[in-house]
Amino acid sequence: MRISVIVPCRNEASHIEAFLDSVLAQQLPAIHDVLEVVVADGMSNDGTRALIDKRANADGRLMVVDNPASITSTALNLAAVRASGEIVVRMDVHTVYSPDYVRECVRALADTGATCVGGAWLPVGQGWPQQAIALAFSSRFGSGGAASRRIDFSGPVDTVYLGAWRREDLLRLGGFDESLVRNQDDELNLRIVRSGGVVWQSASIRSTYTPRASFVALFRQFYQYGYWKVPVIRKHRLPASPRHLAPFVFVAGLAGLTALTPWSTLARAALATVLGVYVLTALFSGAALARSPHRLRDAAGIAAAIACMHLGYGLGFGHALVELLLLRRMPGAVATRLTR
Repeated sequence: MRISVIVPCRNEASHIEAFLDSVLAQQLPAIHDVLEVVVADGMSNDGTRALIDKRANADGRLMVVDNPASITSTALNLAAVRASGEIVVRMDVHTVYSPDYVRECVRALADTGATCVGGAWLPVGQGWPQQAIALAFSSRFGSGGAASRRIDFSGPVDTVYLGAWRREDLLRLGGFDESLVRNQDDELNLRIVRSGGVVWQSASIRSTYTPRASFVALFRQFYQYGYWKVPVIRKHRLPASPRHLAPFVFVAGLAGLTALTPWSTLARAALATVLGVYVLTALFSGAALARSPHRLRDAAGIAAAIACMHLGYGLGFGHALVELLLLRRMPGAVATRLTR
């Protein structure tokens, strides 16, 4: 059996060689299986392409394709079309993979019959505040209880981190929606579920993700997620889960109460109550996850990260709604400029 790993990549000169070492050393299901790695390069200008080309010349398992659009969805589609494997496994450069990651993806596809399989989204940070940001991802309050954040969970889910598919299924589904700069993986999984397929998370598929290293970068990331969720909902007429609407409802409620405060004592009291309850809940969630000996600092950092996630997502969602409903244009221009 031939297995293809597809990788979107742009300006990763400081990480690409270690990543390729890890991928090319992956364990395969059987001794006669063959691994190929297809990297879609988004026109890197930091020397990344030269490093990949050098490796490709020395190792026939590696190939590179151009991605002039420089966005993830087009990269994945270009790599999937070029891939020749029966199984396609997506990997990203800023993730560390268990040596049996590919093997467990193939096994889960065979054992479950699912259309897409993957593991949990597990961030691991280095230093403060990145460690606090990583812990916020695992907070039920921060994530809304998403199963994709539970590393011990195996079973059907709305979405998984990264993903693996039978190539024929991925192409039959039409690949990734290239109109989406973000949330293209969630949108594909939504199509899978609504067409009668299964998205399966396996606790045996293990990897760790490097989260953003600052609260500002985290806010920008979740602003993008919220912004690009609107085109997904518009396309499918319904959100995949009610939790996708919660941050916008919260932000809209804060905005509405704030607008009424000059004229209403009740609005001022309600705003203070909502903010107080939110801050206390975020701090309590942070304290439950904080690690000694810096428990107070960590709790505050986790709470700040949760607020960045919720407020960023809610404001991005609201921005896209304004563009779509009031300005009568499809979301895209501003969020694309914010892509990191």
